[in-house]
Amino acid sequence: QVQLVESGGGLVQPGGSLRLSCTVSGFSFSLYVANWYRQAPGKERELVATITSTGRGTNYADSMKGRFTISRDNAKNTVYLQLNSLKPEDTAVYYCNARKNWSDYWGQGTQVTVSS
Repeated sequence: QVQLVESGGGLVQPGGSLRLSCTVSGFSFSLYVANWYRQAPGKERELVATITSTGRGTNYADSMKGRFTISRDNAKNTVYLQLNSLKPEDTAVYYCNARKNWSDYWGQGTQVTVSS
């Protein structure tokens, strides 16, 4: 059974940090590209960051560059998203995603709220 379970979301003040985790099971995670997406209320889901299967390559949406860092530990079947210098506009549900060819798996999402 395929499962992707996100954790680490919560309420944080502007300028603060959070570390999101997504632990997967039920498939060979080390063969999959991993992504983090987010969806704010009333907006479309957007790609935040991507990491290759080996972890050697990463890519970020322009507005997240320099603030967010994606990483993975294939031995732990986990992908991470470090969120720094958070802004109110980063408030959203953050989703992890694993993709390989036609296989496309999603987590249930974790809420990040940035507010004073």
